Amino acid sequence: MLNFNSVDDSHYLSQTQEKGSPFSFTTITVDSYGKIIKEQQLIAYERIISLSGDVPLAMVYIPAGEFLMGAAHDEAQASENEFPQRTVNIATPFYMGKYAVTQEQYQAVMGSNPSTFRGKTRPAESMTWEAANTFCQKLSAFTGAAYRLPRDAEWEYACRAGTSTPFYFGATITADLANYNGDYPYAQAAKGLYRLETTEVGSFPPNAFGLYDMHGNVSEWCADAGCNAPDDDFASANDRLLRGGSWDCHAGYCRSAYRAFNAGAFFMTGLRVVC
Repeated sequence: MLNFNSVDDSHYLSQTQEKGSPFSFTTITVDSYGKIIKEQQLIAYERIISLSGDVPLAMVYIPAGEFLMGAAHDEAQASENEFPQRTVNIATPFYMGKYAVTQEQYQAVMGSNPSTFRGKTRPAESMTWEAANTFCQKLSAFTGAAYRLPRDAEWEYACRAGTSTPFYFGATITADLANYNGDYPYAQAAKGLYRLETTEVGSFPPNAFGLYDMHGNVSEWCADAGCNAPDDDFASANDRLLRGGSWDCHAGYCRSAYRAFNAGAFFMTGLRVVC
């Protein structure tokens, strides 16, 4: 079993008396055809950070826990770099962005907006890994807390939110539940809408941790380099890890276990911060 401890951030969490303010939401579970088989009302906790111009940044409390990282041996469309499936212990709680960083948040911190599909509550995109890290550094300086990109294991743990299925929605996703290329569905789900662009963050149901858009919309940069892949043949040391798929990806590329590597910026790359 791998043990994962965010020691660099523990001082911040140890000073936190409470998890934050509670908020309620509804999660959706579907079968392999995309039919809703369960709806559940849940509560999570968030802290709202005020950026320049009173732009809010919502950070959700993610509890410590243990999970199976990677794809099951029989998971359809799984890649070799998702194996072997292994138990990972997230020993330290952390906070994660409720949404991908939006354009108004990026503008408030960086003073610029690189995005192709404009809209203040759409995710910021078309950024390099270096630009995403610069955002985290400037956000840290502004708030006095340590913000950074999520590590590979943190991202998948937060995405799964206690599930072991290909998606946190269950056996598949549909275009009513996430923004991806609906021309290429997963499992027995029917084809759906291909929007050809990003959507406003929070447009679709969240997972059980209260995080939105972990599947689709924008691919999210992680801290890890390609040399941290289970097999170095899958990526070079200059490549960086992307998670979650995007508005332009097939459904199978939006799975919880899917890992992509890239060295540059394009109109599908965004970020989500942890603290």
